[in-house]
Amino acid sequence: MRREPTLAEEKLWERLRDRQLLGLKFRRQVEIDGYIADFCCRELRLVVEVDGKVHEAQEQAAHDANRDAYLKARGYTVLRFPNEEVSLSSRSVLERIAYTARRLRPDLPE
Repeated sequence: MRREPTLAEEKLWERLRDRQLLGLKFRRQVEIDGYIADFCCRELRLVVEVDGKVHEAQEQAAHDANRDAYLKARGYTVLRFPNEEVSLSSRSVLERIAYTARRLRPDLPE
């Protein structure tokens, strides 16, 4: 399941790695119960997915919905962003990840 990251994943990883976002430890290509998450902050149980065009297909969208429901049932919060959004508006993507992180742990810095 592990593969070469897309350009959008690389761009986001450059901003998540080394505790750059709110001091949180993100890992990439994390295995969770047989699923591979693009990025995961285990401390917050926060999963971030960067989706390419293949995720627009009905069959893949159904698989993603089942996977997200499975992870949510185990206490994870799942955020999904299309490749294009990460590439063109990475700042807003990071702001939404930070917003969600602060909702999960209100003591995080502004």
